[in-house]
Amino acid sequence: MTGGIPQHSGTEIIVALDVNDRKDLEKWGVMLQAKVNWVKVGMELFYAQGPAVIDFLKEKGFKVFLDLKLHDIPNTVEKAAQVLAKMGVDIFNLHTLGGTDMMKRTALTIKCARARVKIIGVTVLTSHSDRVLKDELSISTGMEAEVLHLASLAKDSGLDGVVCSPREVRKIKESCGRSFLTVVPGVRPVWADRGDQVRILTPGKAVGEGADYLVIGRPILQAPDPLKAIDLIREEMEDSAPGL
Repeated sequence: MTGGIPQHSGTEIIVALDVNDRKDLEKWGVMLQAKVNWVKVGMELFYAQGPAVIDFLKEKGFKVFLDLKLHDIPNTVEKAAQVLAKMGVDIFNLHTLGGTDMMKRTALTIKCARARVKIIGVTVLTSHSDRVLKDELSISTGMEAEVLHLASLAKDSGLDGVVCSPREVRKIKESCGRSFLTVVPGVRPVWADRGDQVRILTPGKAVGEGADYLVIGRPILQAPDPLKAIDLIREEMEDSAPGL
């Protein structure tokens, strides 16, 4: 991995490798090497290929965000986190709805092990709307208030940042500090279909809000020319106007 891969004001693209076939993994591993520093391994790929996928990507020089959204009793998540840290991933996440005891114990065990890995907390999925929050999850505080509440719990528990929609980044930075990481899915270039994402912004507006990492999958993987798609996304990142 070369050090010349462009980035905008510290904001980096994480390509979501939402595939499950080994040949697809190897194809993308070769194709993306000269274009991005980071890739995301989610449930589909990890469950299909197992821990070996991490070894493969690290050998290719990528930094890896392992997106398994750990959510269980504190002891189970703490032990699982120790295993993940030994794999050499650079970021992994857990659900903030697992509670402060779960988050604190996990953060402390990683800190004590001196593992060089960042832990971030999932707040509210970017596929959720205000209606889902209120009518299905019975959370009546409102989207922004709920996300800020969960981000504050994550910060107080010793986590390094959160996963949130680009629309909540600015408020989280104001509340939790600029160094508190925001890893942002729900980013859609102007030319891409929104899919099942609800709370979205363009790459430029997400950067303008202060996002540290933009997690982008389908607009790249499903593009006729994926490398050109990355270039177009970076062009949009240069237009970093604040979001709505």
